[in-house]
Amino acid sequence: MNNFGEKVSFIWSVADLIRGPYRPNQYKDVMLPMTVLRRLDCVLAPTKDKVLEQQKKLSGGKVKNVDPILCRVTGVPFYNTSRFTFDKLKGDPNNIAANLTHYIKGFSSRAREIIEHFGFEEHIAKLDKADRLYLVVSKFCDIDLHPQTVSNIEMGYIFEELIRRFNEASNEEAGDHFTPREVIRLMVNLLFMPDSDILTTKGIVKTLYDPACGTGGMLSVAEDYVRELNPDARLEVFGQDYNAQAYAICGSDMMIKGQDIEHIAFGDSFTDDRFPRHKFDYMLANPPFGVEWKPEADFITREHEEQGFGGRFGAGLPRINDGSLLFIMHMISKMKDPKEGGTRLGIVFNGSPLFTGAAGSGESEIRRWIIENDWLEAIVALPDQLFYNTGIYTYLWIVTNRKEPGRRGKIQLVDATSFFKKMRKSLGNKRNEICDDQRDEITRLYGNLKNTDHVRIFDNADFGYRRITVERPLRLNFAVDEARIARLMETTAFANLAASKKRKDTKAAQAEIEEGGKLQEAILSVLRPLAAKGIVKNREQFSEMVQAAFKRSGLKVPAALFKAILMALSERDETADICTDAKGNPEPDPELRDYENVPLKEDVGEYMKREVLPHVPDAWVDESKTKVGYEINFNRYFYKYTPPRPLEEIEADLKKIEKEIADMLAEVTE
Repeated sequence: MNNFGEKVSFIWSVADLIRGPYRPNQYKDVMLPMTVLRRLDCVLAPTKDKVLEQQKKLSGGKVKNVDPILCRVTGVPFYNTSRFTFDKLKGDPNNIAANLTHYIKGFSSRAREIIEHFGFEEHIAKLDKADRLYLVVSKFCDIDLHPQTVSNIEMGYIFEELIRRFNEASNEEAGDHFTPREVIRLMVNLLFMPDSDILTTKGIVKTLYDPACGTGGMLSVAEDYVRELNPDARLEVFGQDYNAQAYAICGSDMMIKGQDIEHIAFGDSFTDDRFPRHKFDYMLANPPFGVEWKPEADFITREHEEQGFGGRFGAGLPRINDGSLLFIMHMISKMKDPKEGGTRLGIVFNGSPLFTGAAGSGESEIRRWIIENDWLEAIVALPDQLFYNTGIYTYLWIVTNRKEPGRRGKIQLVDATSFFKKMRKSLGNKRNEICDDQRDEITRLYGNLKNTDHVRIFDNADFGYRRITVERPLRLNFAVDEARIARLMETTAFANLAASKKRKDTKAAQAEIEEGGKLQEAILSVLRPLAAKGIVKNREQFSEMVQAAFKRSGLKVPAALFKAILMALSERDETADICTDAKGNPEPDPELRDYENVPLKEDVGEYMKREVLPHVPDAWVDESKTKVGYEINFNRYFYKYTPPRPLEEIEADLKKIEKEIADMLAEVTE
């Protein structure tokens, strides 16, 4: 990879030429498009003269669509009809800006559309005015980026490293990261592993899609994998991204590889899905972690509510501050019917999609939908500090609607967090990497489907639970005393008796207030004599007592106010009678309400007998409130207890540290 490192260093040194007119966080606006343009220039250089000659022959206008003819000359799905090349641009320093603009406009229409997403033309004038444009172009003439010199894999590394450095200079958030190639290779290994026989069939054609393709790393690695596995196979790749620069890099890379550039689309995959009716054999994605989807919320929510499972987001909607699970729903909507061969997909998440959200929440319902449809095949926990812009642990999900017979109804968890080696030199937050032997071992563990120290096999139902609502009866005593009367006077229902909404008519308002005050006093005068009754531990008995007192006084109290009076005069009392409803059923006490998570495989009644009733014998389950949830607490299944060190050993260490501190203090005071 020396070639890769040298090329990166060279391009980074060219970036120093624009220091002044551009700040370091703006270098990418020039360096990325220039790198792409030079790459395209090197690809087209051997056929440049033939293209110009062929174009001259076609200049009569008889052939309306010259693209197929000129593309046959170049051998790639693009061409450039400008008379300029980078070398010729270098030969005319006085007209460098106009000539470079002419050169860019000479690309075939689809290629030019991709290049325009860099927004580079606006920088040409700026660079020229600052006397930097010619220096940059002439420097890029010194670097050979032809695929025979710099392979597609190496070119991917170059862009990866340049973007990483530019992201660091821009101080971009951790969610906007790029996937290391060794992670992509692992994903590709696991994705294609069960299909090795199919992919060795001569002339076979398969499709792969990435809804957040970035610079196209996953598309490129997957294509190379299939080509190595079967030179006679073809993997047609599709991708979409809403980052203009990333899209332009990906599109240009796919052009050079001979892929159909119509398969690389620009735009938001959620609100502007460019492949709405496509179904794919394979899918890969590494969407941004923990990024809110508020900008797309109206569109997504409307699709969820109006289309349900007929759209992409019928299963549920996650929290607004993390749209990760939206991607997996979007991808599942593009799975082929199992009768047509089905689909396998791999997606990288952080830990949040595993467990965030209680039963009934959007996240839990999405997990439930995936697991109960038996689509989740495996989850691989990856090492931390693996990505350039974030050091968190990540998890690779393998999802498919065509599980092998031995995997049906099962979910495999693979703990690969220890499969890494430290890098000699950190790259941002990336301090660890997965080497080839470790990748092979992870692949082997996944393929064996056996319980080991690093592998656990579970039934789908093992991750499900019922969230039950445990109720306890409401027990209240009742009495009339000054403390409870004071509490009654503070209640909204009682206080509103002496209030008025007539803001403009002050006279009428005052009359209402006075009338209400009289009613308050009348109520209190009825209640106070009941103090002699002491504490009553039966609500029905006390209610009849108060009702009788009001009836004797001639006062008519509305039902809502009467209820407020009873509540104000009550206190919780474990020795009081149970309060019942009109049907004689116990009323639940909201303050004593509790919730329990019961595994799906366990009977709720048996759980209650074992875990709840021995402590609170009067408890019951309100089955109308039971919700089913799913979560995957990954660490729980691989936790290994480490006993604490002996106290003697700890004490010895403390004494040693104390002595070291004392010695240092002695040196200072001498």
